[in-house]
This record gives sequence, structure tokens and C-alpha cells, in this order.
Amino acid sequence: MRYGVAIGLTFILLGAPRIGRADDKQTERLESSAEVLTEIMGAPDQGIPHDLMDKAVCIGIIPSEKKLAFGIGATYGRGAMVCRQNGNGPWGAPSMFTVGGANVGFQIGGQETDFVLVVMNARGAEKLLHDSTKLGADASAAAGPVGRSAEGATDLQMRAEILTYSRARGVFAGISLDGQMFKQDGDSNEKLYGRKIAPEDILFKGAVGVPGPAGALDSELTKISPRGGEPFHPR
Repeated sequence: MRYGVAIGLTFILLGAPRIGRADDKQTERLESSAEVLTEIMGAPDQGIPHDLMDKAVCIGIIPSEKKLAFGIGATYGRGAMVCRQNGNGPWGAPSMFTVGGANVGFQIGGQETDFVLVVMNARGAEKLLHDSTKLGADASAAAGPVGRSAEGATDLQMRAEILTYSRARGVFAGISLDGQMFKQDGDSNEKLYGRKIAPEDILFKGAVGVPGPAGALDSELTKISPRGGEPFHPR
């Protein structure tokens, strides 16, 4: 009996680090996302306009995406997206996603870049739930305006379903992410919530509460824009 218990304990102890490492990755991504948002919105006159944040139904953050460019540039990053409950309620639980693609370029070297996606309406949010969505083609996207307000935004920016931003080497600006492929990250969601769960259940139906690792991100979003958005329409 003791021998069996010892084997069981050994199995648990050997398995624990694997579970911990998986959870740590999701925790790190969420905590880094909160830090990125805090720093960007804390910069005087250099953040996302607050009136746009109040209109947004969802926010996606990709902390430090690695960009490699050797004639043809390649990018890949993992992020977290949070939507307002029912589109216009309090911020809900995050759904993990990936973004990647290729672009023609001539720079050589690597650069770590933070990205933020501001989803401006329910249509844009729904499109991001597809198996894969090409920004600029499947969902209209534009480089977002920067500053205290969106008064200087162009008609193209104001009509876009998704506004996109980047921060590299401390410089924050709107950037075009046309051609980048956006995909929901089901494996990471399963590790975060301990079970398989569809992104639409997380983001649209409020099937899960805000997990502990997302507490700082939820607090920051609530501080920046406690209310706003537009109602989601049931599909």
C-alpha cells in the first residue's frame, strides 16, 4: 500500500512542473498584456484616444511580438483579447489568440514589438472568431490615430472594424497590419481554463469568469474605459 502511494506521489510530483510551465506561459502573456496597456495609456498625448476606447467592444494585445526580416519579413506573436460582456457591459474574460504573416521588406535584424488591436464594432469581433481571419481582407483594418482624442482621425480610420497600433523601442504609433493572419488559440485557452471552451463562449456568452492571471488586465481596462461599446447581436 505504501509502495503504491509512493508511486502515486512520485507521478504527481513529476507531472506538476509540466502543468506549472503551461500555466506560467498564459499568466506571463496576460500580465505582460496588462503592462503594455498601462504603459501605452499612461504616456501623455501618445496613447490610444479615450473616445475610441469608449467605443471599442474588444481589445487585443500582443506583447513583444518578434519580427524577423531578411529580405522577406516574418512576424509571429501570441496575444489575449478581451471583450465587453454583451458588447456594452463590463469587461469579460480573455481569449488567447495568435497572429502571424509575411511581408516584403529589406531590413535585416530582429525587433521586439508590442501590438494593440482595438475592435470597434460587433462585426469586427465576430470576424475574429473565424478559424483564421486575414486583417485588411476578411476584416477591415486601419492604422489607428494617436493622442488624447480621435478628432484628427480620417474617414478610413473611423470606418474600420479594427484599429491597429504598434510600440517598438518606446515609440507608439498606428500601424497597418494588413495581411496578418489572426487565429484563436484554443490550446492556450484550454490550459488557462482547464477545459476546452469555444472563444465565442468566452468572449460573447460570458461562460467563464475572469481568471486570476487576468486580474491586472481587467482592472486596467476597467480603469481606462468602464463603460461603452455596442450590443452584440445573438448569432
